[in-house]
Amino acid sequence: MINIEEKLEQLLSSYSENETLEFKEAKKGYDFKKIGKYFSALANEANLSDRDEAWLIFGIVDKDKSVVGTGFRNSLQDLHNLKREIAEKTTNGITFREIYEVERDGKRVILFQIPSAPKGLPIAWSGHYYGRDGESLSPLNLE
Repeated sequence: MINIEEKLEQLLSSYSENETLEFKEAKKGYDFKKIGKYFSALANEANLSDRDEAWLIFGIVDKDKSVVGTGFRNSLQDLHNLKREIAEKTTNGITFREIYEVERDGKRVILFQIPSAPKGLPIAWSGHYYGRDGESLSPLNLE
């Protein structure tokens, strides 16, 4: 079992966002389509980096990693429905490994644990493959 508080601390202490780590403020909400694109990109990049997983974290400012908290899907049921919603639009119905809620500095932070894409099978979101170019989303180069 993962100690999510320790994992958050480890992710916050990393140098910056990279191909397998993305921080978003998401103070009040976040666009569903963008979540899907990030899911595809982070899963694909985890595979290319030979990692088991990638992370999308809401409630954190990406530049200085300050905790601002998030109001994204405040209902636990609505939050976990996201697993099904993502699976409906990804290759082979792949979805988050887990979604964690933690409190840090009195503010709510959500950590989305994204599995690595299977070897040789990139993950598409709504029929399109995504990757990362540093901290930016981009179409995945299938080469």
